Amino acid sequence: MTTGQTVRLPSVDRILGDAACLDLIAHHGRVQTVACARAVLAEMRTAMLAGAVCEEGASIAAIAAQMAERLQAQSRSRLRAVYNLTGTVLHTNLGRALLPDAAVQAVVEALQWPMNLEFDLETGKRGDRDDLVEELLRELTGAEAATIVNNNAAAVLLMLNTLAQGKEVVVSRGELVEIGGAFRIPDVMTRAGAVLREVGSTNRTHLADYANGVNEDTALLMKVHCSNYAITGFTKSVELDELVPLAAQRGVPTAVDLGSGTLVDLAQYGLPHETTVRETIAAGADLVTFSGDKLLGGPQCGVIVGRADLIAKIKRNPLKRALRVGKLTLAALAPVLQLYRAPDLLAERLTTLRLLTRPAAAMRAQADTMLPLLQGALGSAYVVTAEAMKSQIGSGALPVDQLPSFGLAIRSAPGSRLSNPLGALEQRLRALPRPVIGRIGQDTLWLDLRCLEAAHETAFIAQLDELSA
Repeated sequence: MTTGQTVRLPSVDRILGDAACLDLIAHHGRVQTVACARAVLAEMRTAMLAGAVCEEGASIAAIAAQMAERLQAQSRSRLRAVYNLTGTVLHTNLGRALLPDAAVQAVVEALQWPMNLEFDLETGKRGDRDDLVEELLRELTGAEAATIVNNNAAAVLLMLNTLAQGKEVVVSRGELVEIGGAFRIPDVMTRAGAVLREVGSTNRTHLADYANGVNEDTALLMKVHCSNYAITGFTKSVELDELVPLAAQRGVPTAVDLGSGTLVDLAQYGLPHETTVRETIAAGADLVTFSGDKLLGGPQCGVIVGRADLIAKIKRNPLKRALRVGKLTLAALAPVLQLYRAPDLLAERLTTLRLLTRPAAAMRAQADTMLPLLQGALGSAYVVTAEAMKSQIGSGALPVDQLPSFGLAIRSAPGSRLSNPLGALEQRLRALPRPVIGRIGQDTLWLDLRCLEAAHETAFIAQLDELSA
């Protein structure tokens, strides 16, 4: 500020009467725009008292520009699309499975129109929302009945609360899993009102352990799929086909929590075999729970399939209403399930399976194209190379198995004087218009290209120039 010269701030009314602010009002509404103008003026008064405001900064045009920037930032959603270059296809923190086009279009329609969520179009009477997908689930799994809740944790909770409240559930100590968010089988049993009966040891459980654990208070024999870890070495577990006859003999149901359940044999697509829901039902399980947004490749939900009488009891539980899904979930799930009816086309149409089976050659070609562009944007402070790397399925599916992949490896240039160069670059990537999420390990920032499909490559490359700014 010029010595001895007073800078007068314009009034709120004058600012709002400016053409630029009229545009802001039309876009953001008068209430937000007025509040923003007052906030900017208040900050400028504080700065002026400290002698930090020049005459140009107090002009209506400058104030309107500040307001426009602030209002735009305020209106931006905190839920943003990102590029997943972590190498984990089903990344829990990034939303797990991406929906195929058919599901996306179905959700858009459900957002715009009333739907027959619980209305039977044939009878004109109230219907059951599970009916929208139950027939498909029965066909694909071989189960007698099915019901849907908001995630697999809810499915396990509802099943246990319905069938084992105040009673015991027999589980091997080697299957007392903990998944993300500190969700532990013992804890969910407590919340469900069931009593955990641990049998066997961490690494070895025998059929006799289950037999000795059954008593007059037993409600279920339960197996839990160890989806996010593997116990190796001197181990022994009881397979389902061994456990089912014991359960039948003792007159109790057998339940299996498959976690990231799959509806097809992944081995036919060159991936490691994972026990399918159909195989589990065929082996005699009375109830099976699994996720919709993991290997199945659909929206977040939990599915319970199995005996019709047990499913009927579960659906009568008052908790079912608290845990039920809405029309958007069902709108997305039905088209995904329909894709499984054409298994020969599944690897092309189901986004999750397409990413899991993506050939390394395609990713290598991408890396070769992008390498000079990224190196040019980063300059001499970093060294970028195209390298083979390993992807993983993620979300507790096949934790040991890895997929051959390809991508870009970024390392700090020898002699670089930057402080924490990889951490700084990782932050810059996250600050791009569409944030890029990679992973740091072994003094390298890895950008795995498995989840960057060809349709998104041009837009990804277009924003690389911003890294050089």
